[in-house]
Amino acid sequence: MDYSLQRRAVLADVYAGRTGLFEVCDASPYLTRAAKYHGEVTDVACPVCRKERLTLVNYVYGEHLGPTAGQAKTQAELARMDRAQEEFSVYAVQVCRGCGWNHLDCSYVLGAEPEPGRQPRRARRRTATEQL
Repeated sequence: MDYSLQRRAVLADVYAGRTGLFEVCDASPYLTRAAKYHGEVTDVACPVCRKERLTLVNYVYGEHLGPTAGQAKTQAELARMDRAQEEFSVYAVQVCRGCGWNHLDCSYVLGAEPEPGRQPRRARRRTATEQL
């Protein structure tokens, strides 16, 4: 899914003065750190400060990913996961490491589809009494 229309609407509000920079330049320290170590710098200039190039950070989410869910991954790591994992979602976030602009760029699904007739792998959840 592409979020470019939503991005354009937010930027139009910023340029028109209806939305303040503090509202859109609010990247968390975790996001800026992920951009630094796991992100990939693009050729696109930041639409807010126009000084830095945007960095794209990919986050993975999936029921069967376990502790990997919610982590930032590089394109190389995504390619490996695509071949080895069942379906999972990727959310790509644009980040300006200079001013803190950040916006969801797109989301998509990677990984192998479960075989027909076979349920996806799921960990059995235990109740509190079973864990004792």
